[in-house]
Amino acid sequence: MCARGRPESAPFPDRTRVNPGMRKKEKQEAIYEAALRVFARYGFRKTTVEDIARELGMTKGNLYLYARDKRELYEKTVEYALLRWQARVREAVALEKDARSMFMTMCNKAVEYLAMDEDFRRVLVHDPEIFPMFPVRDPYERINRNSMGMIRFILSRGMADGSFRKVNLRTTPNAIFSIYKMFIIRMYIRPEGKEMRKVFDETLGLLTRGLYTD
Repeated sequence: MCARGRPESAPFPDRTRVNPGMRKKEKQEAIYEAALRVFARYGFRKTTVEDIARELGMTKGNLYLYARDKRELYEKTVEYALLRWQARVREAVALEKDARSMFMTMCNKAVEYLAMDEDFRRVLVHDPEIFPMFPVRDPYERINRNSMGMIRFILSRGMADGSFRKVNLRTTPNAIFSIYKMFIIRMYIRPEGKEMRKVFDETLGLLTRGLYTD
């Protein structure tokens, strides 16, 4: 047995293998999927590069071709999970026809899709600083800006068609995103679950009553 009771040779369940026939993007995605599972299982501190290489069925040396060290691999893995989550929300929003439906879909799907992603939720429990309320350094700032950009787009569309009240498009997206981060922490990082979902729905109702023109 190795440290922390890991078997030396027995594979983890649902192993993702990297094989020579894969394209570069496919290899990267396979690596990030496997790394996400291992980080979810042990957290950043206890996970080793060897653990992830074993999950993938590749050598540690080959894994270093994709990241300089464990910290870089971790940040790339979290970025991959955040972008995947963000893309799913964008796809759902794109199916809606009007600003109000877009806003409600964005808010609800962002919560629902995270609830479906067990590995990423477990990573958030290990590392709540992925959604820092008062960041000193935010390695995911670009992705968070994209989220605020989606909010800004929906607000501007609603203001243009008269369904939303006039709001400050610089500060309001930031305020809405900050509220959202708070609920992510309360629902998934601190196990307040169903009760916080009720509070989220009530808060969303307050937001829309203040935002909608009628």
